[in-house]
Amino acid sequence: MPSPDTLERFIATVEANLHVEAIERFYAERATMQENDAAPRAGRETLVANESAVMARALGVRSRCVRPVFVEGDRVVIRWQFHFDWPDGSTTDMDELAYQLWEGEKVVEERFYYDPAQLKRKPPAGAAAG
Repeated sequence: MPSPDTLERFIATVEANLHVEAIERFYAERATMQENDAAPRAGRETLVANESAVMARALGVRSRCVRPVFVEGDRVVIRWQFHFDWPDGSTTDMDELAYQLWEGEKVVEERFYYDPAQLKRKPPAGAAAG
């Protein structure tokens, strides 16, 4: 189970948009991540590479934890809201739940639940609707 301090440092790291660093600092070497029903990605190096690729495609991202955070033993549920700005001027807003299993001070499993329709990019402001 993560200590309250560790959990707060994890949330602060993500809210500072240091997503890759959050994985490096707070995920176990053998950690897995899964998007909805997709196959899980396994291993911290793989998770870091995937997150780095996503962040490299975005012009910017804003991340926010919507409280309360739910903790029951080694299980943690966090509601996140993310706003992505893309180089073409489009944006994506995501609202997701992260369901985590912690071993001590490290995440070992994480599964994200969100509506995939949110992945559709919104056109740049002032662009004609198509």
